[in-house]
Amino acid sequence: MKVSVVRNVLEANERLAQELKEVFAQRGILALNLMSSPGAGKTSLLERTLADLRDEFKMAVIEGDLQTDNDARRVAATGAQAVQINTEGGCHLNASMILEALKQIDMEGLDILFIENVGNLVCPAEFDVGEDYKVTLLSVTEGDDKPEKYPLMFNLSAASVLNKTDLLPYVDFSMESAMKHMRALNKDIEIFPTSCRTREGLDAWYGWLRGKRAEKKK
Repeated sequence: MKVSVVRNVLEANERLAQELKEVFAQRGILALNLMSSPGAGKTSLLERTLADLRDEFKMAVIEGDLQTDNDARRVAATGAQAVQINTEGGCHLNASMILEALKQIDMEGLDILFIENVGNLVCPAEFDVGEDYKVTLLSVTEGDDKPEKYPLMFNLSAASVLNKTDLLPYVDFSMESAMKHMRALNKDIEIFPTSCRTREGLDAWYGWLRGKRAEKKK
């Protein structure tokens, strides 16, 4: 019975995710699902990205957290549209939540929608939220074996941001090992070593965003 219930939940989510994909395709919106463990730096990356690219793109963010609107307020301070979803204990966002949140977003002329998922390296990977691409963040404070321990998320991601590289001198983290694990799971994954504090690697990340946005407009 449990297997059947899980299958039904996933199938229902897939139907709604397909609706979202159609909406995004019709409007030419690039939708990105940002995933990571708590504290990896998703919101910091968004703050930098939204501030640096605001003259190029109209962007919005759907924030997912168990409680509080702290991250949504940080994002909104950049001038971007921000909608908060509190899951009240749920470990991931789903397509139904995104459909509801979209009612609060002005999608006219929107170029990029960032969906900042709940901090978790397991559940978010299993639920499609209508995104064009999944992007996983991994901070150097977490350990270079995380891709090996949590393979699905990295296997499904088009890109991975290796964040907080400014802390490399102070932690036991092998960039080579982390990237090797990622590419063993997904040979096509794009990897961006990045520090939001020093701005290292942000230009490469922005270049990837520009490329994917251009592809979506075709």
